[in-house]
Amino acid sequence: MSRRIVGAILIFTAAFLYGVRYLAAGFFGSSVTSWNEDLFKAMLQSVGPNLVRLSCVALVFGVVYLVWAEVEDILKFMRDKAKKAG
Repeated sequence: MSRRIVGAILIFTAAFLYGVRYLAAGFFGSSVTSWNEDLFKAMLQSVGPNLVRLSCVALVFGVVYLVWAEVEDILKFMRDKAKKAG
């Protein structure tokens, strides 16, 4: 599997985990009759920070993999260009 695909999957996973946090808070408060901003913030706190942390880790690794793939391609292009010229 190429680094670009792994990076894209990790970024998708980060977005998914970040969204799941809001879905979990919504499910948690689905029986509430009235909604307001403070109540939703309390529900987000009850979900906990683990999904945000995992999302950030997946995002960082995904970006690192994408940058790694790009740098590798640039270096390969420069080596091939140097071989043709030299």
